Amino acid sequence: MKILLTNDDGIQAVGIRALYRGLCEAGHEVHVVAPITEQSAVGHAVTLASPLRVKEFRENGFFGLGVSGTPADCVKLALSALLSEPPELVMSGINSGANVGVDILYSGTVSAATEGALAGYPALAVSVDDYAPVDLSGQGAYAAGFAAAVPWAEVPRGCVLNLNFPRRPMSESLELRLCPQTQATYKDWFDERTDPRGRTYYWLDGVIPGKSVSPGTDRDLLTQGYITLTPLRFDFTDGPTLQRLKGLLDGKGIDAAGG
Repeated sequence: MKILLTNDDGIQAVGIRALYRGLCEAGHEVHVVAPITEQSAVGHAVTLASPLRVKEFRENGFFGLGVSGTPADCVKLALSALLSEPPELVMSGINSGANVGVDILYSGTVSAATEGALAGYPALAVSVDDYAPVDLSGQGAYAAGFAAAVPWAEVPRGCVLNLNFPRRPMSESLELRLCPQTQATYKDWFDERTDPRGRTYYWLDGVIPGKSVSPGTDRDLLTQGYITLTPLRFDFTDGPTLQRLKGLLDGKGIDAAGG
């Protein structure tokens, strides 16, 4: 396949290099367009107030284009200006850190894949439950094989497949499990610290409490050691509440007849 590969950890990150090698070794035609610098947790931000610049990266058999922007910028720019032909698949990853539950909203990795899906392309986001991975060659090879095995014509337009690996070697990882996104959210806190000049600053930290995670969801299965797959669709409309509000607002002088 012709694959557009991007990420949010930056073009020099371990994950994108492992995925690039895995895809190339599997015979795919890979075009890398990724942020020059780390863009973790930027969500679906796009750059409007400054220009985007592109830099070539050639090293140790790797070639890619680095962009001075966000993951969504990279996909937009690649599809609109940098690629001579459209890709057959947009892949984003391998991200350092799982993208499950509410992380999906914050994730630049998932947002890059989503930008591809919104443009009408099959899209796959790939992450690993490890913030400091050293060797992801096994995960890269697995993801490459997975991408080739998916019957993409059967995946609805606008859907993103969200693939996550557990924090363990591939040889110890459990089988792939299809599962829903956990609805549990973070318990956040800020570490208060002091810089060398005596000024206070704050650093965000947080966890998803284990007791709030429902069995069989992505976070639960990933913690157990399974590879997880969740299909995502970004329609934020709350259908039941939409219908309930129509009934509540009816007769109150408010036009709520929209559908």
